[in-house]
Amino acid sequence: MRDFTTWIAGFKDSIANYEYYVDFSKVHRNVDKIKIELNILNSLIGSDNIEADFDDLISRYPEALKCIPLLLAVRENEIYAIDSDGEFRYNFKDMNYSVEQYKVFMRKTGLFNLLEKHIIGNLVDYATGVETGLDSNGRKNRTGTTMENLVEEYLQKAGLIKGETYFKEMKIAQIEVKWGISLSAISNEGKTVKKFDFVVKVSKVIYGIEVNFYGSAGSKLNETARSYKNIAVESKDIEGFAFVWITDGKGWNSARNNLAETFGVMEHLYCIADLKDGVMNRIFI
Repeated sequence: MRDFTTWIAGFKDSIANYEYYVDFSKVHRNVDKIKIELNILNSLIGSDNIEADFDDLISRYPEALKCIPLLLAVRENEIYAIDSDGEFRYNFKDMNYSVEQYKVFMRKTGLFNLLEKHIIGNLVDYATGVETGLDSNGRKNRTGTTMENLVEEYLQKAGLIKGETYFKEMKIAQIEVKWGISLSAISNEGKTVKKFDFVVKVSKVIYGIEVNFYGSAGSKLNETARSYKNIAVESKDIEGFAFVWITDGKGWNSARNNLAETFGVMEHLYCIADLKDGVMNRIFI
């Protein structure tokens, strides 16, 4: 019998791998899309008469406007601004104001100051830095993917083959059609659309696997624990099917009571330490 207190004590603070911090391939792709326009705007750096130069540049190359939002770390094509002079929603894909009004925007946001005082030397390099900062905001979303990738590595180390003995993101309906099994007990008679992160098919058993990692506390944890407990209970009487949950993260300390309840009824509830100890070879091989 496993001890819950010992088990949860081994949960990790983080599962960040080397690619977790910044997706540089994405950063470079985004900058490359506007590199020409950025180089056009480079001509304004150090300008002695930046408003006139901007006027001339936009009249000749209006497409250069589209890279301005990124200089303010904004993804959208429209930027809203309001002050005592009025309320404006600037469109940087299709000009909706005069060049004069866009010059007001450039001056009031500080972009003219950034350029004319030569605070930066190259807008392509500057944009790369901004993209790097924006990409770091996606780390939370990458955590789930990182955990899935980690689990997939262990599936492969156990000798399972993608598309043959293990499958990614399969809906209950797909499982039922592929292997002729009824999972109505966990799909509310087909009314609930449920998708497993992984499905493993070995011997006479189909394993539906859910994967997640919680590095911080949140109300979602209690809901997740209760939901997976229900699936575990509902699936116990389904012949040829087993539910597996692989989770980790210090965030669970805030919801340890609900996790403990699920731990008490689930045969296949594992963490990263279990993966390292070879649990996949024991249950799937």
